[in-house]
Formats: sequence, structure tokens, C-alpha cells
Amino acid sequence: MSETRSVLIVDDEHDIRELLVLTLGRMGLRTETAPTLAAARELLAASAFDLCLTDMRLPDGSGLELVGEISTRFPGTPVAVITAYGNVEAAVEALKIGAFDFVNKPVDIHVLRGLVRQALELGERAKRATEEHSSRLLGTSDVMATLRNTIAKVARSQAPVFIQGESGTGKELVARTIHAQGARANNPFVPVNCGAIPAELMESEFFGHKKGSFTGAHSDKPGLFQAADSGTLFLDEIAELPLSMQVKLLRAIQEKSIRPVGASTEIPVDVRILSATHKDLSQLVNDGRFRHDLYYRINVIGLNVPALRERAGDLPLLSDAILRRLAQAMHRPAPTLAPDAVAALEAYHFPGNVRELENILERALAMADEDRITAADLHLPVPRGAGQASQPQPASPFVTGTHQALPPGAAPPRDPRTVSPYETAGTALPSFIEDIERAAIQQSLQENRYNKTRTAAALGITFRALRYKLKKLGID
Repeated sequence: MSETRSVLIVDDEHDIRELLVLTLGRMGLRTETAPTLAAARELLAASAFDLCLTDMRLPDGSGLELVGEISTRFPGTPVAVITAYGNVEAAVEALKIGAFDFVNKPVDIHVLRGLVRQALELGERAKRATEEHSSRLLGTSDVMATLRNTIAKVARSQAPVFIQGESGTGKELVARTIHAQGARANNPFVPVNCGAIPAELMESEFFGHKKGSFTGAHSDKPGLFQAADSGTLFLDEIAELPLSMQVKLLRAIQEKSIRPVGASTEIPVDVRILSATHKDLSQLVNDGRFRHDLYYRINVIGLNVPALRERAGDLPLLSDAILRRLAQAMHRPAPTLAPDAVAALEAYHFPGNVRELENILERALAMADEDRITAADLHLPVPRGAGQASQPQPASPFVTGTHQALPPGAAPPRDPRTVSPYETAGTALPSFIEDIERAAIQQSLQENRYNKTRTAAALGITFRALRYKLKKLGID
């Protein structure tokens, strides 16, 4: 490490200061020490530091005050706090207000060295990651500017982050950006959909297993925690974890160690936890379906990803970027959006958010005849009752939202009152209803990530009925 890098050590215990000076000096770092909050402020006003290590208890104040001041006045300087062993509440509070990480007394030199290396590499990595990933979090709206700023702050920390947002808003992209801008950027990012793992396999998937620990365990297998060691583990749809697994996950986070199935000893792991869900986790806690202690652990820092309808003015920029990316993958020129297409997109509600926008534009790109996409090429879902004068028309039992989606290439549904008796007696009406049912089922499948059990529940039908409809309507 370069000798030009400097560390400010703030601690009222002479022995601790000496230990830290000796340890960091051997790492090639320049150090300055301060026994009080006031002395630390004087040094910060006179010089720039690459890192600050501060004790929580100081003779003239709290280390938390220093953490807050540095986070505000010197956002490029990571701060790590030294806490009394077991003082979890103080450490969590420090992380919430901007601390990079914490280390317990008595100070473990090996842990301290790793923390210092990560903190000093943070700035350069964050700059590279900001250029690469922030361009994907597109948007000039105030909510997106706030989100990017929050991500930059959160990335400096090692605290667990809970990402809340509707389906399709880009929660995994946010998690990847936090990882890429943080000190763990060169280490693994391991995403896992908690709702996709069968309950009976969860412990083995998360913690691994030893050969012979159960039928079919023909060899040792590392789990997700081991795969993410020194990196980031992203727990998507964490609300889907059963209570029994929540207990085991809580212990792994608290103890920073895991025990593979069939193992007699625990394995230490160094993993940053990011988690996400589209559900109201606090309500699940109130309902007794999610453990309060686990919620407290994973929600040290909360981050909300805005819905697409809340991002006023971002649609044209987003659409243009998505079309360029899709066109490049198809080895064709990127089309433009006609004014009526832009107006149609801006008038649509987008229940599926950015993911739905991508699907709509991909379909339009495939169906459009020219290098200009019009509103007709988009085939946007039509609001229920649109084009009808006053009498409400009976809806299909499979239409569950406020829109009826049209399948690609299908003509808009005709007003039933304009259909002749001859057409009604023939095939027009059954075909009309099947188109509505097909589109509603396809939309619900997308919204439920093609989980058929959830899709059937969302549509208000049985799983068997859904299977019948999928086969009848030719939906793969």
C-alpha cells in the first residue's frame, strides 16, 4: 500500500492507539492519533485522511458524533468504529449513520487488517463502478437522483441493506450496483431467489452439506454462504423464507459462521447481506410470518426503489436505452419511438414496472415493420371499459387487474354491442373471450415470475383449472 495513504486513529486509551499505530505502520500507512473528539476535529480540519478509526466512547463525546460529521463533511473518507464486545446496538447505530464497518474490542489484528484493506480500496472501486453501473440506473427524475446518491452512500458501508420495491423495479440491479461500488467489488456477488428453493433443500443450499449426510449426498457441496465468502449474498424475495429457515439464517448472520448439513464444526464466513422483497415485510412481522429479530438484522439500512409511474419524465430516456440494447443484440439499427408511442407509454400505468416496459419494447421491436415504432406496434393493454359509452360490460373471470392485455398481433377487442348476431353465433365472440383470457393469464404469469401456484391464486382459480387453461389456450 502507498505510504501516502493516511489513517486517523481516535481513541482515549494509549495502549490501543499504540497497537493501531504499530499495526498500520507495518502496512505502510501514515497515522495520526487523537485522544479526544476535539483533537480529532482539529486534525480533520487541517488534513485529509483516507480512513478514520474511532472508539465509540470518548472523554468529550461519542464516536457516533464523529461518524456523522465525517459522513456529511468528508463523504469520501470511510469511518470504522471500535466497539466493546457484544455492543451490537451501538455498532448497528454507527452503520446506520454512515460507518463503513466496526471491529470489536479486544481488537483482532487479522480482522483489523482486512477491514483497513477493504476501506482503502473502496474509493477507487466506487469511482469505476459508478461510471459502469449508474448508467444503467437511468433517469433524470428526482427520485432516481436520490436513489443513486443513496446507493453511493450505502456502498461505502458493510451494513446489511434491505431493498423494498414493487416487482419489476430493478431491485437486483440496485443490489449489484451497491456491490460493484463497494469494497467487495472484486469478490463474488451471489444472487438467490428464496422463493425458488424447495423448503426441504434450503439448509443444504444455503449452508452446504457433507458427503453421506443424507440420501443423495454423494460428495461434499459448498453452500451459497461459502460461494459468497468475502463478497455479497443477495437474498431476493426473502419474505418467502419459512420460519424454520429464518432462525438458521439469523444465526449465520449473527455468528458470521455456518455449519454444513452433517458437519460437526462451524465454518467462518465473511459475507455482506443484501435482501429484497416486493412485499410489506413490516406487515409480515406484525402478522407473525416473519421474525422480528431477523427483520432487525437485515433492515439496518432500508432503501426504496421507486415504481416506474413515480419516475416522471424518465420514460423516453429509458425506452431509448432499452431499444438500443435490444437492437444491438438483434444486430439491427435501433428504432425510434413515434410521438404517439411516447404518449401511449406515458399514459400507461405499468404495473410490471421496468421489466414490463422491456417486454413491451422487445415485442414491439420484433413486430414493427419499420425503424419507427408507433403506438399501434406497442399493443399496450387496454383499460377495461375503454371505448364503451355507459353500460359496463361483463368481464372475463380471468381478468383480475385494471387492464386487459392483448396478445402480440391481436386486434383490439370489439365492443360486444357492435357484433352481429351471426358473428356471435359463430366464432368471433369465443375468440374474443379467449384472447382476453390468454392475455390476462400471460400477464399474471409474468407478474408472478411464472410460478403457476401463485398465478392461479392471483387469478382466483384452482391450480388444475390453470393447467387446463394453459393447455387449451396453447400457452407454453
